[in-house]
Amino acid sequence: MDFVQVETNAPLTLEIPQIASPSTALSPISRIPKDAIRTSLKASTTDSVLAAIYSLGTGGILLSNFLVELGASPVVFGMLCSIPMLVNLIQPLGAYLSERSTSRFQYSLRTHGIGRLLWLVLVIGIVGVSLGVINTHQLVILTLLIVLFSNLLGGLGTASWLSWVAMIVPRQLRGRYFGIRNSASSLTNLVCVPIAGLVVSHWYGGSIQGYGVVLLVGIVFGIVGLGCQYFQVDMNPQSQNTYYGKLPQTNEIEQEAREQACRERSRTEVGSKGDSSDGDSTPPIAPASSIWKNSNFLRFLLYFSFWGLAVNLSSPFFNLYMLDTLDLDVSYVTIYNSLQAAATLLMLIVWGKLADKIGNRPILICIGILVAATPLLWLGIGANRLDIWLWLPLLHILAGGTWAAIDLCSNNIQLAIAPIKNQSIYFATAAAVAGASGALGTTIGSFIVQFAQFGGLLGLFALSSLFRLTALIPLLFVKEEGKERREK
Repeated sequence: MDFVQVETNAPLTLEIPQIASPSTALSPISRIPKDAIRTSLKASTTDSVLAAIYSLGTGGILLSNFLVELGASPVVFGMLCSIPMLVNLIQPLGAYLSERSTSRFQYSLRTHGIGRLLWLVLVIGIVGVSLGVINTHQLVILTLLIVLFSNLLGGLGTASWLSWVAMIVPRQLRGRYFGIRNSASSLTNLVCVPIAGLVVSHWYGGSIQGYGVVLLVGIVFGIVGLGCQYFQVDMNPQSQNTYYGKLPQTNEIEQEAREQACRERSRTEVGSKGDSSDGDSTPPIAPASSIWKNSNFLRFLLYFSFWGLAVNLSSPFFNLYMLDTLDLDVSYVTIYNSLQAAATLLMLIVWGKLADKIGNRPILICIGILVAATPLLWLGIGANRLDIWLWLPLLHILAGGTWAAIDLCSNNIQLAIAPIKNQSIYFATAAAVAGASGALGTTIGSFIVQFAQFGGLLGLFALSSLFRLTALIPLLFVKEEGKERREK
């Protein structure tokens, strides 16, 4: 997919205007060339494609099916869903550590790089089971440990990565670019998930060995994807924090100009300083009070946390409902996931362009209502041919199209409302709160499913729908500042 032609239709760089005091901080700093931004965006999109291949083996339906083949209990399945959310609690620590570094790229290598290499231990474990060195129960425990530690390392690096990309992508192109980037990732899933499923199910040594082959290929692609980040314009977090800490709030045009100036200043300092281990200065880290005094960000946190709880009451159990209650073959579920990825692919670019025009909050509210009603549509689903071949595919297509909007706009609205200074601290706080509430939602959902008097899975779906609608109320009071400036 070639997204460069899309990007060249819009101004990728801004001339630094003359700004009132303290404009002297901007005068010696030049702009980043258009080619450098274009190369960064291409590298980030390539990284997303390769990371999608990596994710095929380290999560989703293939990892779940692997644990089922090993005879894992439902408790293990619940832990598998909870761990990625719980580890978000470590994101504030990761943001703090990243702000003490002098290179976003090098910090990413130390976190995501080690986290991805950890999965090689599971490949060795699969070989050990094949040779009779370890048993399947030990392999299940090893899998959970790798999931835990790889996600912990990913949690340490996520906020830094998001802050890095927020500085690279021009403000006026964020919706369009992330729509294209996520579409490339969805296209990869659409093509590779069925292929990976066929490899696992038809591997001559059995599905466990087949999964090991898919996992090994995914790890290789994941490491190559991290290498693509080398071609992105690097950022110095210390420069970003000290620079923006001295500047007053400005209008959107001046803010964009200052972001451009900060990108160039940060890139220059990264080249001169090198690794973070050689840095002597300690950047100012935003105290907790600065977050708690930001009422707009707190309203977003309230929405984000309650939405995470409401969604995760039911979302981990849709696959369980199909595989267990409806007793569908895993190949059907793989096909449904591919249809969902296709719908996401088609709609992401649409949502991205629309978000740039009308803002992210209106889309989150309108589509959020539709997403809230979706669990109710599962109440009439059975194991008959009509539901298997018509309604279940349509449900997954609907989910793909609507969640494309939710994921894209949730990411973009964070970029819009979080201050530039110590930006990763805000991203990490949001992720930690959402992770904790999401894990709580999964835990509550697990208990509800155990009790038939609460309606089992179908009762849980109805309760989740009600909670999702309620979660949208705080979003009505969130101000998307960039959108409001454009309206004025």
